[in-house]
Amino acid sequence: MDYSAALKYILGFTDLERSPAFLYSPKKFDLRRMEELLEALGNPHRACRAIHIAGTKGKGSTAAMIASALTSAGYRTGLYTSPHLHSFRERIRVDGCLISEEEFAGLVEEVLPTVDSLNRRASYGRLSTFELLTALAFMYFQRRKTEFEVVEVGIGGRLDATNVVQPLVAVITNISYDHMQVLGHTLEEIAREKAGIIKPRSRVVISPQVPQVEDLLERICHERGATTIKVGRDLLWSKEHFDLDGQSFKVKGRKGDYSLYIPLLGDHQLENATAAVAVLEELDAQKISIPEERLIEGFRHLDWPGRLELLSRKPLLVVDVAHNDFSARRLREALIQCFKFQRFFLVMGCSVDKDIEAMVEEMAPLEPIVIATRSRHPRAAPTATITQAFAKFNISARSAEEVSTAVAQAMAMAGPDDLVCVMGSVFVVAEAREWSCNVSSDVVPVQS
Repeated sequence: MDYSAALKYILGFTDLERSPAFLYSPKKFDLRRMEELLEALGNPHRACRAIHIAGTKGKGSTAAMIASALTSAGYRTGLYTSPHLHSFRERIRVDGCLISEEEFAGLVEEVLPTVDSLNRRASYGRLSTFELLTALAFMYFQRRKTEFEVVEVGIGGRLDATNVVQPLVAVITNISYDHMQVLGHTLEEIAREKAGIIKPRSRVVISPQVPQVEDLLERICHERGATTIKVGRDLLWSKEHFDLDGQSFKVKGRKGDYSLYIPLLGDHQLENATAAVAVLEELDAQKISIPEERLIEGFRHLDWPGRLELLSRKPLLVVDVAHNDFSARRLREALIQCFKFQRFFLVMGCSVDKDIEAMVEEMAPLEPIVIATRSRHPRAAPTATITQAFAKFNISARSAEEVSTAVAQAMAMAGPDDLVCVMGSVFVVAEAREWSCNVSSDVVPVQS
């Protein structure tokens, strides 16, 4: 079996990421199905120590920071995240290196008989694409003899396929409205699902939350005898300097003060970095040595594209995976704070299940020149949905049915002192990055 055949096999199962709508119910999300699969595979998820991360925004960035610091400290570290920008292989990494096509195909071929047997029996329903990918990640980490696995939740937390790990530390990053048709229509309902990763008597790092979510998480931790470490209470951060390449800042932790630099922009990333420091300090408290200089090095050499990423300087071309109203607000604030520009061009494409009007409302104050677009992903919303949303704010938007066309049009219209921003979904950002790799010589892309 080669990589193409392996990927085709994996995608042949129920892929909830590609479904426009689905129900979050025990029939489709049942951890017993995952536990049965892992038991048949020898429980590879128990082979190393885990850090488990849930939240609406920032969980991938936080996971990447933690993994980078652990690798820098000399620990073989697995990182499992989702979704991906360009390749499924991005989801499974060891020490920053993607799983190879040959290794991916080999694991799929190995697991195939077990999966087919369990699906024929279907004691708890048939396995999904995400469940198989999660099992493959655990198998790969076991084969590579990783000492740590940093695991990002796919969706929610309580019933997510990753919620089979018993982590040394759990993290709840910022919780906001997203996947409401799946997780609930109030912040409290969403937070309760995310809090499903909190295990009895565990250690939990909590990023800043709105008051009702903070109260709920504190109550759940108290009920489960879990100890909380809170960003904004137990650890504080302060910005020092930033340029187009990144930002330096200080973190006042529980164990000391740190002068840090990350190649990411936006205050929200400083919040994520502080959560990562909280985790690393907690590991150190558990006799897992992470020297300060290795932590600093890990943060400095972080590679996490698609997050307020600068692809071109004249004109400015920035891509960001913001895909709900909260992240759109953070993006708007960061654009104003980090960049100087005259006109603002916005290339926007979204998934059909997102609150598009809420995102548009956040971006409208920048008075953008808008090109609505759509990715190749089956969940992509029609461009008309986006143009109609902008029309409600008296902004006339044009359309381009392909992301590459939309970005090319925006860049052609923009002058050297203008800014073009591409946002709305991971999938749109991925296609914009692909366009930038083939861009003509008159636009100078920033090296990723």
